[in-house]
Amino acid sequence: MSDILIEAIRIEKSFRTEAGELRVLKGVDLAIKEGEMLGIIGASGAGKSTLLQILGALDRPTSGKVMFQGRDVASLDDNSLARFRNTSIGFVFQFHHLLPEFNSLENVMMPGMISGRPLPQVEKAATQLLGELGLSKRIKHRPGELSGGEQQRVAVARALIQHPKIVLADEPTGNLDTATGNDLFGLFLELNREKGITFAIVTHNKDLSGRCSRVLEMADGVFIS
Repeated sequence: MSDILIEAIRIEKSFRTEAGELRVLKGVDLAIKEGEMLGIIGASGAGKSTLLQILGALDRPTSGKVMFQGRDVASLDDNSLARFRNTSIGFVFQFHHLLPEFNSLENVMMPGMISGRPLPQVEKAATQLLGELGLSKRIKHRPGELSGGEQQRVAVARALIQHPKIVLADEPTGNLDTATGNDLFGLFLELNREKGITFAIVTHNKDLSGRCSRVLEMADGVFIS
């Protein structure tokens, strides 16, 4: 279907442990449409984060395919995968992973600089994004000078700087208080509604996931709903 942005086909993922092989994903099928707001819930160890890492090409499946706009992502070499991640996927994690020695603007600019975009263009785009996210007065502040919610907003701006087709968010509110988490989730909904950005969000919070357009539950390495 032309409106399918990313598709996981029979994804298996296993890890070797001292106790033997650990199967984390057991034949997962998933199709995410363009402009969708997908919530993925489930208990710890269900395989949610592992699936998100494979969808975002941070890890390779043991078997199966990830198709992105009809292209087999798993078949790309390491350099091509790095370019794909940089230009097509935005990531937001539970912990912001901002570089402490750089200010907000510099952190947001980093993916664009890595891709080789002209510096003035990247700086202008990063400044605009931070302004849209309510951080115009915090551009020169380093992460240690920001609140938890502000740090996550900087991380969201960094995820958006390359105009990704999809944002993958892994427990993005898990390290925030309830009010700040609600605000961040509201921001995701606004970006989805106004900019058409596709989101796949892993969360333990069923109240927040209930605000998504579709919710799937994982258990023991497969989807059960």
